[in-house]
Amino acid sequence: MPSTPEGRATTPPLRLSPHLLTEPAMQPEDPYHEGEKAIQARVGVREIASRNGRAVNTQIMAGALKFIAQQPMAILGSMDEAGAVWASVLGGAPGFAVAPDPATVTFDLARAASHPRDPLWANLERQPQVGGLFIEPGSRRRLRVNGRLRHDGDDALRLEVAEAYPNCPQYIQRRHLRAATVDSPDPVGGPFSTGDSFGPDQRQWIESADTFFIASAHPTRGADVSHRGGPPGFVRVLDARTLRVPDYQGNSMFNTLGNLAVHPAAGLAFIDFESGRVLQLTGRAVIRWDLAEDDAQPTGGSARYWDFKVDRWIEAGMSRPLEAEFLDAWDRNPSPA
Repeated sequence: MPSTPEGRATTPPLRLSPHLLTEPAMQPEDPYHEGEKAIQARVGVREIASRNGRAVNTQIMAGALKFIAQQPMAILGSMDEAGAVWASVLGGAPGFAVAPDPATVTFDLARAASHPRDPLWANLERQPQVGGLFIEPGSRRRLRVNGRLRHDGDDALRLEVAEAYPNCPQYIQRRHLRAATVDSPDPVGGPFSTGDSFGPDQRQWIESADTFFIASAHPTRGADVSHRGGPPGFVRVLDARTLRVPDYQGNSMFNTLGNLAVHPAAGLAFIDFESGRVLQLTGRAVIRWDLAEDDAQPTGGSARYWDFKVDRWIEAGMSRPLEAEFLDAWDRNPSPA
């Protein structure tokens, strides 16, 4: 097992075995919807996307089952009764989420929780379709798991898997992530505030971030969650309600932009790894194909941006917070001139 310069052991990236790429029983009939296909066609990557789409399975690949149980964090995307999309963070000791079989993930809420007023809890009562992301920043591994999430008794959630697939390590800043040791969880999750425009604190938080998560959704295919990373300052606050994000070149699947092309509602989550607090934004995103490359906010060659207009934000602590030690940045982050 390889080690970091600090001597901490890491695990290698998730790799797809050949049989997982060719097993028809595990693959959906078509992994892409009309929005994803439209973006792929516009960018000219339909052939690449078709090949990469073979990674999408209707169950969790066998090699990823243990990976889920090792994680102290999961990001979940959900939709509220008005159609707004939210990205939520669950954190806890490894083992709070487990995959007892390839078709199921269970969450032990007695061992992990987000803030009690997180929109996720009310959203599940109306719409069980969620997007899930398990990410291990220390090894730059990540796994998407989407499906239907329901309460399984008073202290558990059960996710019925509809699709699962690993993603590449690009733009992940390496951090050693762990659940904070607490004598007892905070039953109210600490301070809670909300608003519809950014103040100085939110602006500084966003513009200093090197990582955030975006939840998006398709009206019939459900929600999805993706990671976004870059050098601090890669997200720009244009005004009190608007962000601009460069869309770096990725795996050519365009899951997020494909959703936004059909249904522009989106939710963002920024984690303050120092305090364990989370800033959640919900609003609408617009893909900007018409902008010139900004040397102060480079796209890394994609010449794509998207703007996000916030409708509401929530800033809250977690009843079981996370702690993180920064290790190093992705060495190919696009850098401002």
